[in-house]
Amino acid sequence: MEGSILDPALLDRAFRGIDAIVHLAALPSVPRSVNDPLASHHANATGTLHVLEAARRAGGMPVITASSSSVYGANPCLPKHEGLRPAPMSPYAASKLAAEAYLGAYHHSFGVPVLPFRFFNVYGPRQPAGHAYAAVIPAWIDAAVTGQPVVVHGDGRQTRDFTYVETVCRVLTQAALRRVSDPNPVNLAFGTRVSLLGLLTELESVTGAAVDRRHTAPRPGDVQHSQADTTRLRTLFPEVEPVPLREGLEQTVRWFRTRP
Repeated sequence: MEGSILDPALLDRAFRGIDAIVHLAALPSVPRSVNDPLASHHANATGTLHVLEAARRAGGMPVITASSSSVYGANPCLPKHEGLRPAPMSPYAASKLAAEAYLGAYHHSFGVPVLPFRFFNVYGPRQPAGHAYAAVIPAWIDAAVTGQPVVVHGDGRQTRDFTYVETVCRVLTQAALRRVSDPNPVNLAFGTRVSLLGLLTELESVTGAAVDRRHTAPRPGDVQHSQADTTRLRTLFPEVEPVPLREGLEQTVRWFRTRP
């Protein structure tokens, strides 16, 4: 089906006769949320509320949801564990934290089984690059394979915990099949802290070519450092092992080079 999670009638049709809901619909991007906070709120917070209401109408279907590591925001502690005080720095982060709060409320008020995952910089094949709000890895790979300079916001020393999309899908599949539920958030990343300059070095090694760099000013709302504490994730999903960054970059570069 194609449509919006803001359409209750469509959600009712989509949820008829199913076993679980994996709710990934969102309006992503910190910069986009800074430019249009209301759009991010409607899609991410109100949209999640619509999903939860439809799940309740469908008899209390389990709802597995993508939140974001951006909710940690200005909290400087590393690695980021789920017990830290959230400190959103952007409307996007605030909208994701609101969505988490609604999941907890529906679990406690209505008994809806929920599981909020905090995604950390997911990347992989088919992630779009050709738009103003593209994530860093597809944007940089697209530039690298087409011989364009990459744009680095700030000095490039900010760090991220990159997670390959196949790893994320393994966790989501296990959560749905085993009906794992918990109203408390779970980091979905594996504690691999890499600077953006380090990512560029790895990308140059994978592509076999030097990449020109163009530094610009830091973006409002961007978090300086990010790294997941993996304790809760590994307790709930001990069988899942992450795809290493090098392997994930190789597969993603291969896709960009062979895409139609």
